Amino acid sequence: MVVGDFAIELDTVVIGAGPGGYVAAIHAAELGQKVTVIEREYIGGVCLNVGCIPSKALIEAAHRYQNAMNSQDMGLRVTAANLDFSKTQEWKQKVVSQLTGGVAGLFKKHKIDVIWGNAYLKDENTLRVLDSEDNAQTYTFNNLIIATGSHPIEIPNFKFEGRVLDSTGALALTEVPKRLVVIGGGYIGSELASAYANLGAHVSILEGSDSILANYEKDLVKVVEHHFSKQGVDIYTNAFAKNSEQTKDSVIITANVNGKDMEIEADYCIVSVGRRPNTRDMGLEQIGVKIDERGLIEVDAQSRTSVPNIYAIGDVVPGFALAHKASYEGKVAAEAIAGKPTIVDYHAMPAVCYTDTSIATTGLTFAEAKEQGLDVKKAQFPFAANGRAISMGATNGFVRLVFIKDSNILVGAQIVGAHSSDLISELTLAIEAGATVDDVALTIHPHPSISEAVMDAADVGLGFPTNI
Repeated sequence: MVVGDFAIELDTVVIGAGPGGYVAAIHAAELGQKVTVIEREYIGGVCLNVGCIPSKALIEAAHRYQNAMNSQDMGLRVTAANLDFSKTQEWKQKVVSQLTGGVAGLFKKHKIDVIWGNAYLKDENTLRVLDSEDNAQTYTFNNLIIATGSHPIEIPNFKFEGRVLDSTGALALTEVPKRLVVIGGGYIGSELASAYANLGAHVSILEGSDSILANYEKDLVKVVEHHFSKQGVDIYTNAFAKNSEQTKDSVIITANVNGKDMEIEADYCIVSVGRRPNTRDMGLEQIGVKIDERGLIEVDAQSRTSVPNIYAIGDVVPGFALAHKASYEGKVAAEAIAGKPTIVDYHAMPAVCYTDTSIATTGLTFAEAKEQGLDVKKAQFPFAANGRAISMGATNGFVRLVFIKDSNILVGAQIVGAHSSDLISELTLAIEAGATVDDVALTIHPHPSISEAVMDAADVGLGFPTNI
C-alpha cells in the first residue's frame, strides 16, 4: 500500500544498474560523489544477467562442442562428444553470478547504495520509488543519470509465451531444440542461431530485409552466410512472420517469403526483431525531458538532457545499442557532473557480432568515408594467408583497413574471422590515436599470430605486401 512519506535527500542518483549505469555509478563515486543506484530487477542489467554475458558463454560452449566433434583433420577423433545441456546452463549461470557478484562488490567498495524498485520522476529534483510491495518513498537529488536500458520488441501474433521466446527465454532453455526458428536476422538473432546450430539444432532464420546482418557490409556478411550454410542453417530473406500456432510439442510459424506463404514447424521460435528504450511511464516528458518519436532521449555531447541536472546514457539515447557505448557514456556523464570538460566522441566505436565466424568493425566503412567527402583507399588481407589461422583451421575471412589516400591516416577497419572481437581493439586505438597505415605496418607483431593479418593488411595498403 502506498503511504505518505518524507523526502530523503540524495546526491547523484543512477536509475539502472546495467553496463551503463553501474559504470557511471562507480566512476561518479571515484570522482567524489555520493551515489545511489535505483534498480528494479538485478545488478548488472540485461547485459550481465540475460544478454551479452550469458549469450557469449553459450556461444563458447557451443563452439567447443563443435570443435570436439569436428577436429578429425588434426588427428583428433572423438568417438562420443556428449552434450549435457543442463550442465552447460549451470556453467553459464556461474559465469553470470561471478560477474554480477563482482559488480555488487564494487558497489560496496565505493559505498554506493542500492534502492530496489521502479523510479518515477515528479520534478527535476524529485522522484518516487515504488517497490514490489507497492511501498513508496520520495527522494530528492542533485543530479540524475538515466540508464534504464531497453526491452525486446513483441510483434503481432507472436506473444512471448510458451514456445515463442524473446532472447532472454532463448538463453534459458532447458534443452537444445531439434528445430528452431529465429525471426530477425540482426546480430542478436544471428548469434543465437549460430550458437544453437553448433549445439545441434536445425535452425531457420526469417529476415524481413534482403540480407541478414543488414548493418554490416555485404562481403563481411557473405563469410558468415557461408559458415551458416556449412552449419545447415536455412536463411529466408524478404520473409515476414504472420502468425504462430502452438501445440503441445511444437510451434507452427506462418510466414510470407518473397510473396508466397509458407509454414515452418519447430520446437521453439525466437523473436529477435529489435529493442525499444525503457523511457515510458517514468514521468520524463512531464518534467521537460525531450524524447523523440522512437522514445529516445535527446542529449548533448556530455550526455545531458534538456533538463540540465539530468543525464541519459546507453540504449535510451540515440546511437548503437551497445554495452560498451553505454559504459563509455556513463563515464562521460559522471565526469560532466563533476565539472570536467569531457565530451562523447564516437570517432571509433567498435561493434562485434559473435556469430561462429564473427564480424568486428570500427570507425568508418569505405562507403561512409566517401559519403563524408574523404578521399580514401582500402587494403585487405585474407586469413587464408596467415600462418596462425592456417594452423588453427580458421582461414575464412579477412582484415580490411580504410585510410585517407594522401596522409595514410586510418579512419576505419572491418574484420570477419577468428578472434575479430580481440583484433578490432588494436585498430580502434590506432584510429583514436590518429595512426597511419605506416604506423601499423611498422609495429612489430608476434609471429605466428592472428594479429599479423592486421600488419599484413597495412603492408598491402602501402603497396608492399609480404605474404600475398
